[in-house]
Amino acid sequence: MNISLILPCYNETANIQKGALDKVGNFTKNNSYFGEVIIVDDGSTDDSKKTIKEKYLPLFPKFQLIENKHSGKAFAIIGGIQKATGDYIMFCDMDLATPIEEAGQLIKAANGGSEIIIGSRNSRREGAPFTRKLMALGMIFIREYFITLRGIKDTQCGFKLFQTAAARNIIQKLLVFKKHHAVSGSSVSAGFDLEFLFLAKKLGYKITEIPVTWKHVETKNVTFIKSSMDSLKDILLIKYYDATHRYKT
Repeated sequence: MNISLILPCYNETANIQKGALDKVGNFTKNNSYFGEVIIVDDGSTDDSKKTIKEKYLPLFPKFQLIENKHSGKAFAIIGGIQKATGDYIMFCDMDLATPIEEAGQLIKAANGGSEIIIGSRNSRREGAPFTRKLMALGMIFIREYFITLRGIKDTQCGFKLFQTAAARNIIQKLLVFKKHHAVSGSSVSAGFDLEFLFLAKKLGYKITEIPVTWKHVETKNVTFIKSSMDSLKDILLIKYYDATHRYKT
């Protein structure tokens, strides 16, 4: 198994200063499972790119940087999927709310034959503010009863592993996230995970959920009202495209 690890990056100076890239680099540098670490910058306006280029690319040979125009987290991940060379693709959030060491749990599931493996957080979301817990409850209701993703406990955990062939097949069939959206400020694109997993299920891929450690990390990238409205819009589009038989499987 050869894994391409994707790290979406948008104004991540604070997390970089906390040592996120040092942890990822030290974990992957001698780990034979990981062939490359693709940092996809989503048009950062802080010092993220400069720090990555000057410090981390020379320090960790497996690291590479892709520079995108600002389009949101979803298109950073899609860009990474398109560039990956491994037969598996993993992505995790730069805040490392789920520690990179939890990758071993997902790798075990992949060795068991699953094409799509997703990290699953404790339903109590320990340490998360009330608004984040409210968003989680709303997402449970929506995926269970609105877009029929029943049986999946956590679609939004930013810690996932896919077979590359499956991931590329799925992203070719995306409709909500087919073309780059015009975004301003941070955009976590919660609807991307829903559309991706919705299509994975329609296409018959085996999806396995694996419990992972998760600790809330305060971030500027998730805002309750903006993220909720963006997600609702994306969910309505998924429902519309499905009802009008626009998804090709």
